Amino acid sequence: MTLSPFDQMKTASNIGGFNAAIKNSPPAMSQYITVGSSPFTGFFYALEGSTQPLLSHVALAVASKLTSALFSAASGWLGWKSKHEEETGQKQKPKMEPATPLAVRFGLPDSRRHGESICLSPCNTLAAVTDDFGRVILLDVARGIAIRMWKGYRDAQIGWIQIVEDLHERVPEKGDFSPFGNNQGPSRVAQFLVIYAPRRGILEVWNTQQGPRVGAFNVGKHCRLLYPGYKIMGLNNVTSQSWQPQTYQICLVDPVSASVKTVNVPFHLALSDKKSERAKDLHLVKKLAALLKTKSPGGLDSFETEIKELILDIKYPATKRQALESILASERLSFSCLRNVTQTLMDTLKNQELESVDEGLLQFCASKLKLLQLYESVSQLNSLDFHSDTPFSDNDLAVLLRLDDKELVKLRALLEKYKQENTKITVRFSEDTDGVLPVKIFLEYLEYEKDALSIKKISEEEYVALGSFFFWKCLHGESSTEDMCHTLESAGFSPQQLLSLLLSVWLSKEKDILDKPQSVCCLHTMLSLLSKMKVAIDETWDSQSVSPWWQQMRMACIQSENNGAALLSAHVGHSVAAQMSSSATDKKFSQTVLGADAEALTDSWEALSLDTEYWKLLLKQLEDCLILQTLLHSKASPPPAKVSSPQTEPLPRLSVKKLLEGGKGGVADSVAKWIFKQDLSPELLKCANQERDAENPDEPKEGIARSFLEMPEVQIDLGAIPDLLCLAYEQFPCSLELDVLHAHCCWEYVVQWNKDPEEARFLVRSIEHLKRILNAHVQNGIALMMWNTFLVKRFSAATYLMDKVGKAPKDRLCRRDVGMSDTAMTSFLGSCLELLQTSLEADISRDEMQVPVLDTEDAWLSVEGPISIVELALEQKPIHYPLVEHHSILCSILYAAMRFSLKSVKPLALFDSKGKNAFFKDLTSIQLLPSGEMDPNFISIRQQFLLKVVSAAVQAQHSVTKDKDPAEEAVTTHWKDNWPVLAVDLAQHLQVSEDVIRRHYVGELYNYGADLLGEEAILQVHDKEVLASQLLVLTGQRLAHALFHTQTKEGMELLASLPPTLCTWLKAMNPQDLQNTDVPIATTAKLVHKVIELLPEKHGQYSLALHLIEAVEAMATL
Repeated sequence: MTLSPFDQMKTASNIGGFNAAIKNSPPAMSQYITVGSSPFTGFFYALEGSTQPLLSHVALAVASKLTSALFSAASGWLGWKSKHEEETGQKQKPKMEPATPLAVRFGLPDSRRHGESICLSPCNTLAAVTDDFGRVILLDVARGIAIRMWKGYRDAQIGWIQIVEDLHERVPEKGDFSPFGNNQGPSRVAQFLVIYAPRRGILEVWNTQQGPRVGAFNVGKHCRLLYPGYKIMGLNNVTSQSWQPQTYQICLVDPVSASVKTVNVPFHLALSDKKSERAKDLHLVKKLAALLKTKSPGGLDSFETEIKELILDIKYPATKRQALESILASERLSFSCLRNVTQTLMDTLKNQELESVDEGLLQFCASKLKLLQLYESVSQLNSLDFHSDTPFSDNDLAVLLRLDDKELVKLRALLEKYKQENTKITVRFSEDTDGVLPVKIFLEYLEYEKDALSIKKISEEEYVALGSFFFWKCLHGESSTEDMCHTLESAGFSPQQLLSLLLSVWLSKEKDILDKPQSVCCLHTMLSLLSKMKVAIDETWDSQSVSPWWQQMRMACIQSENNGAALLSAHVGHSVAAQMSSSATDKKFSQTVLGADAEALTDSWEALSLDTEYWKLLLKQLEDCLILQTLLHSKASPPPAKVSSPQTEPLPRLSVKKLLEGGKGGVADSVAKWIFKQDLSPELLKCANQERDAENPDEPKEGIARSFLEMPEVQIDLGAIPDLLCLAYEQFPCSLELDVLHAHCCWEYVVQWNKDPEEARFLVRSIEHLKRILNAHVQNGIALMMWNTFLVKRFSAATYLMDKVGKAPKDRLCRRDVGMSDTAMTSFLGSCLELLQTSLEADISRDEMQVPVLDTEDAWLSVEGPISIVELALEQKPIHYPLVEHHSILCSILYAAMRFSLKSVKPLALFDSKGKNAFFKDLTSIQLLPSGEMDPNFISIRQQFLLKVVSAAVQAQHSVTKDKDPAEEAVTTHWKDNWPVLAVDLAQHLQVSEDVIRRHYVGELYNYGADLLGEEAILQVHDKEVLASQLLVLTGQRLAHALFHTQTKEGMELLASLPPTLCTWLKAMNPQDLQNTDVPIATTAKLVHKVIELLPEKHGQYSLALHLIEAVEAMATL
């Protein structure tokens, strides 16, 4: 620890006596306290430094160092520096100052006691020491003596807390002239010793030096008390002056509960109990809290009297305010009790002298009393039996909203559809009553600031509850609207606050409001009264600008997600605004002279038209949003059978603000999410759009019903979905244009597929929407974005995996490398192939089409937000056709290998180095692709692969033993019948002879007994002579099986009658190669005749074919 000048004087007088000389500048010194044994506690003092050197000595030392440095530098420049000097310079090390032994000046000798730890207090006056006897000893550092000892604390851990008195909480006492007797004196400091006894699991707080224990806590036996009980080593009384001590924070670490706890001690615990008014006040507060928790005894009057006595006995204003807050926050006390207690405290404060009354407490009581009076007034108005007897008809509603009959019928129809589709099953408890608010909650929501009533920052639900307390009965016609407005205005509410509360109630209670149309009339009356308040609409407002009062209402409607209530409130607001504008115009017109009539009327009509345009724009936006929300809440019944987890997530509710901030694609994006959730067919969107564009609008339902009957997928009851779709198309002709909607649906499905790649049907449906995009520019951009964002990474992983394995990979490898099962990967590759084919077709068509112009509806021109998917698609570069075709070839190879589970297939081995390097590059870039003649080895490998594909395709179609998985059979069946055509197309791109593939296809068809399909396929073969030779062998295999494997007597006799050449040839045939041996002889006879037709007469096997005809005819007679 560091010492002060007083310590210097004390030390000098002890050592030198009365006549000791003391220097004006104290030497740098430090005091060290140690604990251990012999002595138990030791006090050490260290003096640092010596006399100051003379200035001449300092100058001489600096000059010598400078001279040697210059000389060394010059010798280095001139090459005079020796190696010895270089080595000494490198080996020189910093000098360490030798240690200085310190002698014990004095200590506490105790030969049997061994000190274990020491902890210094924050103000350096006290220290606590623990020893091996389980004692905690308190040392006076200045005097060097032990002043207190605690027993029974083995393995104790200790720390300190220093508390500074808060001047604002000090109560001035009469007759106390000490500096601590008023608010202007210095703050007092109290120190508390914290002892943690781990063996007992208790934490104690003691008042030092001789004070009592002020707190004890059971904390567990495995905690650790953390406190830095020392200063920074090396500080003395000189260097410590520039060092600011940090905040001393003590904490307890509990490893069992994994928590860190701090210790906070109130300052008043350091005071004696007899003189501490704070301790008495806290005792009264605790007693009051206990009284409020118990049920009220026998009589309410005695209970109320006891509460009054307790709060009046408290002296500190801050504590008295705390007590009043706890009383007002109690749920057990009645309203009359709260009012009487607050009134009593208010009267007591007013009767005291002005100097001794706390102004803050007086204002607090006055504000709470005003709130209680307001609560009482509102409760009385709500409890009155008030019912308006005026009848309410549709004609009255039309006049009220300034609508004609046609507009009113349309509004009713829209709201009825919205109410039907927006019905939610909600649970209501019997005790949940609207318009009732406990006084405790009421006081928490409101406060007075400078005689103005304000609402605290509360949640939306709490805001609605406060508004319901004021206006719910009024909106139902069960309370006087005029009296309520007058009461709230006189209480200090601003019209803007009341309008906000009214709209929050109206917009949140949508279901009740739509069920009771009469509430529209009540809202109209309430809004008219609020608008006529003094500060609502400023009379001096510029007529060329928009009124902030009506703008506030429009903003509330724009932000609301309850579109039905918002549309009704906007109609009411529009009506009231028009009524007030017309009345103001009439008043202004009647007061003007004839000479100024025209100008005044022109100004008023301009203001009316400006505000009216804003209202009309809002009404159109709310109507659009209402129709869209109705569509998004409509459901098909029953729901589709296959429903995934993303499709069960509820759609977010819409508001005008969300649509304005959602960008140009916000509407289509919302509808696309709904289409994905319902899993509606793309055909439905086209049918609904065609119905909207139909020339005969009188028969919409029949036409669209016929279209739905033609759709094979539609086997569910669509309900009102077709009508709502047509209505949405009419409201949003630009935002829901068919290409835009298909683009957003395509993107939504592929995004959901990317979240769960096992849902292969999502990607298939995404490609369906992509194909239905009519504009090639949009189609090309969407396909390119899908490929780059979601597909190419998995496609490359599948390629490298299959090339590494050399065959169709198993499920485990597919999940590890590609992130999906083998079945899902097969469908994925088929979808990739379709996407690439679509891109190629779009690239051909884009030159013949113009880039579409993306328009926006007039009501939504101010839309802002992220760029839409279609705009991004139009920004994409055109693809490089040969590169996409190159990828399409690879995709076909991969898909065929996975579809038919081919073995010994390495896809990348079918391409040379140029072809491999071009894969997985940006499809818009120009890459170096293979050209010219290909290496015959590559062509041979490619031909073998294509022959495998054709064989597998024919086997999949005509195999007798169909033991295939139904799920695999259902995967992308759109390619099932086109595999031979696809193989021929691949042969053209892979430089393989197409005729070889066609001949192999014909041979495989005959091999599986599909002779009729084989006859059709023969027509496409060019080299029919080679084909005839192949078919001749197949015919021989059929006859060999019929003669040699049946072993009948007639067959043997026929075999004996055959020419020896034919017998030898038939015996050489291997019938085991045949896939279908149950082919009738008559069918084989047709095949032989076909071979005769194809073979020229000069062919070497022509005679063999003639013998075969005789053999087949003979077998047919058996």
